[in-house]
Amino acid sequence: MSDLVRLSISLEGELAAELDRLVEHSRYENRSEFIRDLIRGQLVEEEWQQGREVLGTITLIYDHHTGGLSDKLNSLQHEHHASVLASTHVHLDHHLCAEMIMLRGKPAILRELTDGMRKLKGVLHAALAFSSTGKSLVRKGHGHV
Repeated sequence: MSDLVRLSISLEGELAAELDRLVEHSRYENRSEFIRDLIRGQLVEEEWQQGREVLGTITLIYDHHTGGLSDKLNSLQHEHHASVLASTHVHLDHHLCAEMIMLRGKPAILRELTDGMRKLKGVLHAALAFSSTGKSLVRKGHGHV
């Protein structure tokens, strides 16, 4: 027996047309898949707003020739070792590096680490991408939503 629930919604014609355009542009098979992902996105945002344990990824672009920068970045990660899960370092060219740091913890701590890195001389860009541990996206005993 399926646990799917069918819903009916009412939208203005122009808004319904925009929904269809978004579905097609995003290459979803149908409106239901698109709306499910919108809801999941809101659930993840709610986790961050409520300060629950979350996942995040910092993407850094920096000039590794800046004196002491690599040591400072490493020190910040060590200071937040309980939140740092993994990092990947990539050489973009002779001077520039990219680093992706996967994190798990409270949103305030992940933002604090990102801000600390962003402020360092030689860091050209630092972005924190929000994600979820998945706990709010899976119903207990039922697998995926």
